[in-house]
Amino acid sequence: MFKPAQNIDEVISQLEAIIQTASRKNDPLGIFPALYLKVTELVKNGIRVGRFEDVPYMERLDVIFANRYLLAHYEFALGRKPTKAWEVVFSAAHKPHLILQHLLAGMNAHINLDLGVAAAETAPPAELARHETDFFEISNLLTNQIENVQQQLNELSPLLFLLDWIGKKSDERFAAFSLQKARNHAWRVAQRLAPLSGKQRTEQITELDGYVAMLNKLITEPGLLAVFFIRLIGWFEEKNVAKIIQSLTQN
Repeated sequence: MFKPAQNIDEVISQLEAIIQTASRKNDPLGIFPALYLKVTELVKNGIRVGRFEDVPYMERLDVIFANRYLLAHYEFALGRKPTKAWEVVFSAAHKPHLILQHLLAGMNAHINLDLGVAAAETAPPAELARHETDFFEISNLLTNQIENVQQQLNELSPLLFLLDWIGKKSDERFAAFSLQKARNHAWRVAQRLAPLSGKQRTEQITELDGYVAMLNKLITEPGLLAVFFIRLIGWFEEKNVAKIIQSLTQN
């Protein structure tokens, strides 16, 4: 039976367990939680140093948010159906994808679906607005880490720079923009869901889940031109999951 994490330390413990199993099995399903573990540790440290205005709220949000991923992972491992957005991520994990695709697909499901739902569940509707500053402070924390993650990805994937040529833009700026856009979307989702309950909220979440799943299809099943570059880049990319995880979790 799934046991939800009760605090950030339990979130970290469960993520570490997933990562350890993935490392042992050379399972790409450990790539996203490796980055997620690092982010969770950053949030924990932010709470410790007083970066947020409402510490109890931030820990509740972090735990409720994380439990949505942990539950989805648990259900998929047992052969059950998680949310559609996560089902796309997990089902595609063992196909020949870039490390970046694993990370983007996980981030898409977790931020564009889970974050808004978690925020709506963390505080009563009337109190949601007063937590906006803390909610977006996490965006600042994550954006500051993008350069470090990009450097690690470049070491793991020497030809990743080709995506610059394809996209005609800086990886770092694109990642920061995408992250901010996703979190803006998540906040709007929270605002929309907060006053709803029961069947109305469930229907809205189901509709959003389908939309995010379609976005993940675009990440995991891109067009023919993209596939050509993905295969080329992937040929030279690190394949050892344990090494990938070690790189993504290092300080």
